[in-house]
Amino acid sequence: MKVVLKTDVKAQGKKGDIVNVSDGYAVNYLFKNNLAEPASAGAVKNAEAKKAADARRKEEELKAYRAMAERLKTAAVDVKVKCGENGKIFGSINGADIAAALAAAGYPAVEKKQILLAEPIKSAGRYTVEARLYAGVTVKMTVNVVSDK
Repeated sequence: MKVVLKTDVKAQGKKGDIVNVSDGYAVNYLFKNNLAEPASAGAVKNAEAKKAADARRKEEELKAYRAMAERLKTAAVDVKVKCGENGKIFGSINGADIAAALAAAGYPAVEKKQILLAEPIKSAGRYTVEARLYAGVTVKMTVNVVSDK
């Protein structure tokens, strides 16, 4: 029996997939738990339309993140912190600090979890930081850690 999945079902498929399952499994489990519906012509057409809309939406998001990556590649963001005499920072700079500086510079879409640091920054200077904006879209940007006196 062909069914259209309403949600992700382990070992069967993802939401919107059209799968062939046994009649008993479909009636006694999938339909009973509202996980699937029979693959009628309307249901199949609806599932295909939703998949196409999702694909278009993801493509638009990917284009937007690639454009942002190109802008971030050339931009340099300044992070102002209190420093000692030799340039050593009181504390450290982490992804949240860099994300806040990016938001102040006009890049609010970059979140702290997207910024990849091998270790926190502990001294003033110029650093190259990598950010993973979207699946397959990473960018290396320049971060200037300057003394705030």
